[in-house]
Amino acid sequence: MTSENKPHRRNAFSYFIGPARSSVASGLVAGALLAGSVAGWPQIVLAQGQGQPSGSAKGAVTGLPLPRFVSLKASRVNLRNGPGTKYPTAWVFRQAGLPVEVVAEFEAWRQVRDSEGTKGWVLRTLLSGRRTAQVVPWELSGKKERPRVPMTQRPAKSSAAVVLLEAGVVADVRNCDGTWCYVRVSQFSGYLPQNKLWGVYKNEHIR
Repeated sequence: MTSENKPHRRNAFSYFIGPARSSVASGLVAGALLAGSVAGWPQIVLAQGQGQPSGSAKGAVTGLPLPRFVSLKASRVNLRNGPGTKYPTAWVFRQAGLPVEVVAEFEAWRQVRDSEGTKGWVLRTLLSGRRTAQVVPWELSGKKERPRVPMTQRPAKSSAAVVLLEAGVVADVRNCDGTWCYVRVSQFSGYLPQNKLWGVYKNEHIR
């Protein structure tokens, strides 16, 4: 974690953590801070039959549901205009752990979409089944200050805040019950409303 991304004390009970972005020649990199990723954590899996969007299809290669959420495995991932190295790189993701949505499959390639709606193709080996999610990324555009969402000690709006998370921050998803998700960001663990996260579906149960 770089010095500018370290948590800053706000008051006696809360901090905020800001997402990291950088510019490249082709435009703004679609990236965000993944703080405190821990190797060896159990993979989060979707409870059978719960939470997939209506009308889900099956991938022609894997037979897995389409669309589905995954995360980036590498700290640099080229997003190409087509399924192959002969296609030019349109964007570069520079943050391991960023959630993306798989929307199509072709041989060893997966077409993915990020939280801003940008689509492109990446190698399947650069994707992980580990579930992560971004905090209210849809509230980033056009605002001078990033909105902040409290991570709470318990799955209740009245619960005390553990930390304030800025919009765009990436959290490791440990479990979700369709309404609340238990997540981890850096050294902080707690609950976020499921509808404040991009990277999990409405009513999805994760265990």
